[in-house]
Amino acid sequence: MDFSKHIQKAEEAARRKNYDFAVELYQQLLEIDPDQGDARAGLRRVLKKRHEAKQGGRFLRALSGAAPLTLARTLRKAGRHDACAKSLESYLATSPLNVEANLMLGRELEAAGHFQSARAVYEFVAEIDPRNPEGLKSAGEMVRRAGDPVAALKYYERALDADPRDQDALKARKNLAAETALQSGGFETARHSRDQIKDKDEARALERSQRLHLSEGELREELERLEGRFSEAPSNPDLMVEMAGVHEKLEDPEAALDMLERAADYRKGSFDLVRRLGGLKSKVLKRRLSRADKDGNAEEASRIEEQLRYFQVESARSLLSLRPADAGLRVQLGKLLLRSGSHDEALAEFQKAVDDPRQKADALFYLGQAFQKKGFGDLARKHFERALEGAGAGDDRTKEILYNLGEIAEAEGEDETARSWYSRIFEVDIGYRDVAGKMERFK
Repeated sequence: MDFSKHIQKAEEAARRKNYDFAVELYQQLLEIDPDQGDARAGLRRVLKKRHEAKQGGRFLRALSGAAPLTLARTLRKAGRHDACAKSLESYLATSPLNVEANLMLGRELEAAGHFQSARAVYEFVAEIDPRNPEGLKSAGEMVRRAGDPVAALKYYERALDADPRDQDALKARKNLAAETALQSGGFETARHSRDQIKDKDEARALERSQRLHLSEGELREELERLEGRFSEAPSNPDLMVEMAGVHEKLEDPEAALDMLERAADYRKGSFDLVRRLGGLKSKVLKRRLSRADKDGNAEEASRIEEQLRYFQVESARSLLSLRPADAGLRVQLGKLLLRSGSHDEALAEFQKAVDDPRQKADALFYLGQAFQKKGFGDLARKHFERALEGAGAGDDRTKEILYNLGEIAEAEGEDETARSWYSRIFEVDIGYRDVAGKMERFK
């Protein structure tokens, strides 16, 4: 999903000093995608500006923020990282410059697998407390993960400037210096020629891995390099994820899936990894389904198709279990349940999602479909009509709602009502499904 227009809108609100509206926009984006790094960084900037613009009332703001901070600490102990992050954001809305709370937020986002958001928070800590080694090291690690060793090295050097004895920063600086040696021309710092060659090789590998398009030969060379590192560190999930990415580019989803499943054993509860696993497993099953269809093996194709439906539902359940407050995930699960024939379960999911303003239109539409499939025409009509209130004049969703309402009226023998629904489609799209034939029949 492209959030750029929404972020531009929030930035424009901030430029007009409409900080409350900008905060609301950023919070809405993070509710949809907690790992939207630009939104998380924007929220930090706006909260800081709003805090600086407001005078007085500090004691009252501190009291109002105490409850969310206490709750956050409880949620952190329970391992509920996403819920803890939300509670911390509630606290930081009134105390945005609290370094300890910001660091805790970064840790919880990182534990939840929201690395882009974690990076935004740590970089903010480095800005508001430039002598804080923990904030600087954490920012460096997130930047390194993003593939920018040069910028990461600068953060670790700043951390060592603040605390020259920090062993973690010393070790990280040494490793990053090797990665950036080729770019900076600093090979004279290598102690031995063998170290020099190793640094060059690693720098070339880094440069190659950051390029968007690699030849098959380069990909296989990259895979061989990663496999060599993996043989020395077989429990490193980062390497597993990297190898999975190369296997995917080599059009070998089965091998990629194997690597991601191994990584998932080490990163239980990672939303991004679970989502990626789901997409890759679906791809593997679809490929097998296509192969069975091509071979004319109808029985095998039916079996795989059933397996695919079951897996997609279970994958959606897993994602929702990690982010139970995400109404969009709930709607997605409901759609899959509806498609698989589990109408009652689908209804339950849509009913839970309908209270979220961002998902209300979709939830109402699918509630109508679910009730229609169960034969409750009156309830289906009620929800379709509510969904119609916010729909566009002639878009596909509107036409589908009108058609469904026509079908319900037709099934109940209400020919005039059915014709009135169909005629609204006929006026804007005479070629939509069989609406022209229905209008002829009800003429």
